[in-house]
Amino acid sequence: MAVPDFQSLMMPLLRTAADEREHSLAEARDVLADEFKLSDADREEPLPSGRQSKFSNRVAWAKSYLQQAGLLLSPRRGHFQLSDRGRDVLKAPPTRIDIKFLEQYPEFVEFRTPKSALVDVPSEVPAGQAEPETPEEALEAAHLKMRVRLGSEILTRVKAASPQFFERLVVELLLKMGYGGSRRDAGQAIGRSGDEGIDGVISEDRLGLEVVYLQAKKWDGTVGRPEIQRFVGALHGKRAKKGVFITTGAFSAEATAYVEHIDPKVVLIDGRRLAELMIDFDVGVNTWATYNVKRVDSDYFDEAEAV
Repeated sequence: MAVPDFQSLMMPLLRTAADEREHSLAEARDVLADEFKLSDADREEPLPSGRQSKFSNRVAWAKSYLQQAGLLLSPRRGHFQLSDRGRDVLKAPPTRIDIKFLEQYPEFVEFRTPKSALVDVPSEVPAGQAEPETPEEALEAAHLKMRVRLGSEILTRVKAASPQFFERLVVELLLKMGYGGSRRDAGQAIGRSGDEGIDGVISEDRLGLEVVYLQAKKWDGTVGRPEIQRFVGALHGKRAKKGVFITTGAFSAEATAYVEHIDPKVVLIDGRRLAELMIDFDVGVNTWATYNVKRVDSDYFDEAEAV
């Protein structure tokens, strides 16, 4: 079963506190996972950032929203218990608790009200649309969408550029990734072309103890297995152990499957992966804006409570 959205977790989480006891979030996650029949894989499904599981994130935000509305109390970090208001709600429980339900409480409305006209926080979900994500999920989804759009624009520009520009781009990228030693040496190595399917040779380390043979081609269509086999044949002729085939196009399924079970080791970098590497290593891109996402320093407040 898919992980429920965080609003669907609100009512079950409130019911968990109905026994008037103090509960930990870890305990609540186990209870909710059983209630929704989540598998281990469901519970461990990560957010795009990989920093936290989607399920843990949604349980934490369900608890946070209920707390902001005054239905739950937080006696200490990572724990919660039922409030008087929450107890009143459970006397005549609604079918569902969501953002719209919580907006009857002034504290929650204040919590959700943007402090700047530049911020737009939707109060409810239009009919027919999916439930809203947690703030982290929305932020990460927006970042991923911007990254995909940026990668597409990069690839379009690379394909429109000259072969000479593409060659320089490959040199720049490999240097940023730690290959090649110096720009001059890397440029000369990549520039050796026409050697039986090998476009260049570049050092894997700065001392030149290992070398990697390269094929770097602008390609609008799909690179098939025959092209990769010719490259591998050239590697065998050099007794090479490693090779990288870089293209602005894509690789066929047959080509991808072929390199998984051969010696020498060959890495395929298609246009999409090339654009991703350019973004990761700041080649052809620059930082437009930075947003610092902060969280409470629990150690700081633990010390304050100990005083």
